[in-house]
Amino acid sequence: MLDQFQLAVYRFTLRPREEMILPVYKGAVLRGGFGYVFKRTVCFQPQTTSCRGCILRYDCPYPALFEPSPPPDAEVLRKNQNIPLAFVIEPPLDRRTRYGPEETLGFRLVLIGQAIARLAYFVVAFQQLGEAGIGPRRAKYTLERVEALQPWSGEAVSLYEDGALVRGAGELIVDYGMVAERTAALEADGIDAITVNFLTPTRLKHLGHYVTRPDFHILVRALLRRISSLSYFYCGERWEADYWGIIEAAKGVRLAQAWTGWVDWERYSRRQRQRMKLGGLVGQAIYEGELGPFLPLLALGELVHVGKACVFGHGKYEIAP
Repeated sequence: MLDQFQLAVYRFTLRPREEMILPVYKGAVLRGGFGYVFKRTVCFQPQTTSCRGCILRYDCPYPALFEPSPPPDAEVLRKNQNIPLAFVIEPPLDRRTRYGPEETLGFRLVLIGQAIARLAYFVVAFQQLGEAGIGPRRAKYTLERVEALQPWSGEAVSLYEDGALVRGAGELIVDYGMVAERTAALEADGIDAITVNFLTPTRLKHLGHYVTRPDFHILVRALLRRISSLSYFYCGERWEADYWGIIEAAKGVRLAQAWTGWVDWERYSRRQRQRMKLGGLVGQAIYEGELGPFLPLLALGELVHVGKACVFGHGKYEIAP
């Protein structure tokens, strides 16, 4: 079960060289700036708006990270032109909008499976983005530090300092076995209630509509879709799970209480040349029932996020017994 699933968590620290003004929710600025610089760096046809039809699309790192599509021999989702991206940018959760040269801005980057080997592209792109500038005033910054993180203990290993990579990307890799081990104690105690705190806009879709009430089976469906796709396309493993059996069991878990609401959020997509509405639910939900079998799935979802637009940091949640 997900024996080959791997991910890595990194912390990037930026130091402004001048006053930096950013929106409250910084995920789109970081992701958009990275994508623009990254494409400008590696693309042989930067004037195009889509990688579809390019003869290099299966060899170039840009579509692999930003416009992935199922390979011709894919056994699943062959008709789906869009599959989940293999990275998540986690912006800081505070509401600060101004940073000065005496301060730092930190964010986390989650890379999944094959994307771990592409860490250097992220480092170089965020270096160059610092020279181009970020935010409405194009404030310049210096990429001060990149660290690999152990997501639960907080252990950190420095990978980039003083303008150079000092270690490779393969530090503090997290696999599914480690996730399951983390939740084994809770499962052994027969936990029958859990709290999920939805920290960033979470876009859970059910029967064609985005929901504001996060029933447990809807959350589980979204986790199954996301994690199974990430496993197949980036970790080389098709997750042979009893999906319908898992969903039926999830229907037996009750949403006991919910304090959730919808937060509107939109961004301008330079690539699609239009504004996109990407709101989602935030708040807290308490679930009651036979939760033990779902704990590893929920714990993995804490790291890879859930729902749509995860690349911007959407769908971040934390669980607590």
